[in-house]
Amino acid sequence: MRNHWLVTFRSVTFAQKGERLLRNRGIDCGLRRTPKELSDRGCGYCLRIRGQDILNAVELLRENQLYHGKTYVLDRDGRPEEREL
Repeated sequence: MRNHWLVTFRSVTFAQKGERLLRNRGIDCGLRRTPKELSDRGCGYCLRIRGQDILNAVELLRENQLYHGKTYVLDRDGRPEEREL
């Protein structure tokens, strides 16, 4: 597995806005449900982003006031590890 990250959001609306923004800026990402073990409220959505794009993606989200939750890097086995960016 290549280096991928998950960026979490509280709602599908914010995740969709984030996905649209990033794709419009040439950053490939995928919208998906946040894994249950990562969601403190039982529901949520996240964007899966390639490692080479994560810093630019988070910067764009912040610049456009699309506040996200936590960020996780996925290890070789696909297990998430929280990282602060």
